[in-house]
Amino acid sequence: MALLPVEEALARLLSDAEAGPAESVSLAEAADRVLAEPVVALRTQPPFAASAMDGYAVRSADIATVPVELEIIGQAPAGKQFPGTVGPGQAVRIFTGAPVPEGANTILIQENTRLLGSGRIKAVETVAADRHIRKVGLDFVEGDVLLERGRQLDAAALSLAASANHPRLPVVKAPLVAVIATGDELLPPGSALGPDQIIASNGYGVAAIAGSVGAKVLDLGIVPDRNEAIATAVKRALSAGADVIVTLGGASVGDHDLIHDVLTGEGMALDFWKIAMRPGKPLMFGRLGRTRVIGLPGNPVASLVCSHLFLKPLLARLGGRRHAPDLRDAALGTAMAANDQRQDYIRAKAVVAEDGKLVATPFAVQDSSMLRTLAEANALIVRAPFAPAAEKGNACRVLMLR
Repeated sequence: MALLPVEEALARLLSDAEAGPAESVSLAEAADRVLAEPVVALRTQPPFAASAMDGYAVRSADIATVPVELEIIGQAPAGKQFPGTVGPGQAVRIFTGAPVPEGANTILIQENTRLLGSGRIKAVETVAADRHIRKVGLDFVEGDVLLERGRQLDAAALSLAASANHPRLPVVKAPLVAVIATGDELLPPGSALGPDQIIASNGYGVAAIAGSVGAKVLDLGIVPDRNEAIATAVKRALSAGADVIVTLGGASVGDHDLIHDVLTGEGMALDFWKIAMRPGKPLMFGRLGRTRVIGLPGNPVASLVCSHLFLKPLLARLGGRRHAPDLRDAALGTAMAANDQRQDYIRAKAVVAEDGKLVATPFAVQDSSMLRTLAEANALIVRAPFAPAAEKGNACRVLMLR
């Protein structure tokens, strides 16, 4: 199978990916989720004319000339309407959020009054009509569309939905990703390693990338290099309803790289296998019925770079999220040799220079086993196939990682 260009591979992977079904969740569970339907106001806010300040509800005509004395005839705390009517020369003590009583048309803030005793105050500043009063429906009116379908529910959106009297919201169901690590040499962190064993690290990074776009992760652990063991893990993923199965390692061409054969034996329709990119050439994509399968390379950096480029946008789309890679123009911080037929994603540090331009300097060693340089990098320099040699200061494109 010929090496597939990155752009074509991504287009094929995303070709029919759509947001999943809706589910209803409580407000407490809705943070960062994506609306599956518009949110319509179930009430008017505020439902009554309300005071915006602590002070006194008065008639503006009574304080057109100051100083002037007024009689206090009652009070209106938040949540309780004063039952009477404010007449000439009268005032009602009022608190923020309380309904403005009948007869009053402005709020005299308490800083502009003097208590005289015997139930009287002196107004020392004039106030125009309608000052410090929140009118009925100032924020929204029952029936207004407050939040559109596709809105990611941040703090403000959640509070707005709550104030509109929604205890639950319809959101896009989060995609479920089943992660299967393969390899006889792998042990979990904290293990006592034998002389030929290594720590399984890729799954943690892949899970973090999946979680960054709202996906749920089912970790199916480390599976030995045995056809029947891999097939059992795949069946577990399918029975759990996984939208995407991600395999880690075993997708290359070695004698012990069994993923391709097992998956096709289980009925996977292979879409593509092997990408014209570095790191990440042995990337595989196929389908098991409705479930998409991504076979990631075993090398840690290749696994995570491919997750950024392919898994993340797929999961974002399945979860109804807007996602675009953070690609920026930059200048090279050092010279680079000509490229071959594969598109390179080169770990680099990108910094803003004194002139305000972004400068990306690649790490000297780019071996795909080296996680430390990926952790230190904040960008990947993207070099097209057959890119010519470049000098320090030449223009380049970078994919920002953080």
